[in-house]
Parts: sequence; structure tokens; C-alpha cells
Amino acid sequence: MRILITGGAGFLGSHLSDRFIAEGHSVIAMDNLLTGSTANIEHLAGHDRFMFIKHDVTNYIYVEGEIDAVLHFASPASPIDYLEYPIPTLKVGALGTHKALGLAKAKNARFLLASTSEVYGDPLIHPQTEDYWGNVNPIGPRGVYDEAKRFAEAMTMAYHRYHQLDTRIVRIFNTYGPRMRQEDGRVVPNFIAQALRGEPLTVYGDGSRTRAFCFVDDLVEGIYRLLMSNEVEPVNIGNPSEMTILQFAEKIIELTGSTSEIAFIEPTDMRIKDDPKVRQPDISKARRILNWEPRVPLEVGLTKTIDYFRPRILG
Repeated sequence: MRILITGGAGFLGSHLSDRFIAEGHSVIAMDNLLTGSTANIEHLAGHDRFMFIKHDVTNYIYVEGEIDAVLHFASPASPIDYLEYPIPTLKVGALGTHKALGLAKAKNARFLLASTSEVYGDPLIHPQTEDYWGNVNPIGPRGVYDEAKRFAEAMTMAYHRYHQLDTRIVRIFNTYGPRMRQEDGRVVPNFIAQALRGEPLTVYGDGSRTRAFCFVDDLVEGIYRLLMSNEVEPVNIGNPSEMTILQFAEKIIELTGSTSEIAFIEPTDMRIKDDPKVRQPDISKARRILNWEPRVPLEVGLTKTIDYFRPRILG
């Protein structure tokens, strides 16, 4: 297959590029490098089945030749990013999705949308199933990301129903691994950097908020299986092993061998306004349809991630 991945120089896009190349496919990675980095794909430079195109997908997308699949992963993806780039976040979810769908339609290609657990907002049901419509504040600071992804899902389904486009939607839950940006503000790089430097790990509130962390290799496997499946409606891909942020901080300290302490701070930061109190995917559908579930233990995945960050943080 010949595959276009928007956001191909980002954390997830670069790992997807690796997987498709490894499976014998050809990959075109497209990215405007707003939050992506060519460092994530430099190991693929010169590969005869890999091409990088710097382009903003909110503008018309032109690619020569046949394309078999379009994977739309372009978007800022952390609170610190979409607070800094609120309008580009909305534009890539709306205009970018429209342009990517238009390309898939023109090429008669399969289309896969990277959606997010954020479409569930601060959920009122737990764990979250695909038939839950969510509890999103559309005018809060996080709304630019949440609503962009909800709109992208609606447009994807409209193209499926009206144009008979072959579409897929993956709802991605918290994912971690090598190539995360150190400064992206999410809890994994934050805690790892603080622990490696011996600084206090900053936990908002009492640390009782929960997350469920999925290693990137497991996520990529789930996305690959979804693309190759016949499932049109959204599928949760994530790790259902829920833990509190406090427990996660303690695990990072243990695995880094750090002397760091935990500092509890009042959650006044705009980045955590409307932050979900709980998050845990129900992956029954992925298990049933894709025969998929995460396999990498947290300690194994975190050790690989810490090993990635250690030389970058400590030099």
C-alpha cells in the first residue's frame, strides 16, 4: 500500500510511519512542523519507501500518484499546545479533516481519523464506551481540541454516508513512549523530566484524578488492525489499567531511582480547567472486532520511555 500520514513527523505519526515501512508499505509523511519534528523521522530519510512533505493540511493537499490510505493525525495534541495554538487546532480539526477527506475521496483511498478520548470530555460514565456522547464544555479552554475532534468525527461519518468513503475512526486514550516532546506539558514527560533532575513531581490537587496509560507500540498495533478491519464506527484504543496520578508519580520515582519528592499544588492553571477527573477506556469493542488488547506492561514501557528521555534531559 501507499499511505499518506498527516502529522507524520509527530509522536504518533512517526511511530506509524515506522510500522507501515516495516510491513512493506510506502509512506508519505506530511507535517507543517508546528508541533512535529523532523528528528522523529530522520532515521527514515533516504529510505526508498519513505517521503516527507512539509505542508499545512488546512490548505489544499496535492499528492502525485495513487494513494491507498490516508491517516489523518495532524493536530496539536496536548493542553499546552492547544492553549498556545487554539485557532490552528480548530482549523486542523475542521479544514484539515476536510482537505484530508477530499484527498481520500479523489484517490478512492481508505481514510482513518485520529480522534481522541477527549470527545468524552469530563465523563459522567465510567469507563467510557463508544456509544457515550460525552460531557464537553464547548467554550472552555480545552474546547478547541475537544470540539475540533468531535467535528472531525461528524465530517468523517458524513463523507462515509454521503460519498460512500471507506472510513475508520480511532479514539485514542493516553499514550506514551519515546519521541514524546519533553516540553509538551503532559504528565509523562513532565514527571520523567522532574524525576531525572531530582526536582519535586508536581501533582495537581490531591492526585486522585485517574488516567490509563497505553504504550505507543500497543496503540500502533491497534490502529494498524483497525485500518485493516471493516469497522466504520469509532473504536476506543487504549489501556484499561486505570491508576491515579499520585500512583503514577510514585511509579516514575521508583523506575528512575530518583530522590524526588511529590509536591501537591492547587489546580489553578488554565491547562487543567475541565480536565477529566477520570479516564478509562472500555475496550470490549477492540477486543471483539480487532482481537486487540495492550500487551506491554507499564514498567516495561516506562523504562523504554525513561531511557529515551535520560540523555536528552541529563546530556
